[in-house]
Amino acid sequence: MASATVTSRGQITIPAKVREALGLAPGDRVEFVETSKREFSIVPATRSVRELKGLFRGRRTKRVSLEEMDQAIAKGPSRSR
Repeated sequence: MASATVTSRGQITIPAKVREALGLAPGDRVEFVETSKREFSIVPATRSVRELKGLFRGRRTKRVSLEEMDQAIAKGPSRSR
């Protein structure tokens, strides 16, 4: 199992074995995704926008008006995450 130590500035160095497994290179970004209470997964955030094309195809159920978008923005983020 790979491990790392948190510095006084809240930083860690991702072990080489983990970087290689995730395909990370210097300058790449990672996201910390909460999987359960007090547990997170480290996910590479290296995808280009082009790779996301078609990801949500077929998931849209209806068109949303600008007014509905404004109302949703004013309402704020949902707490379902």
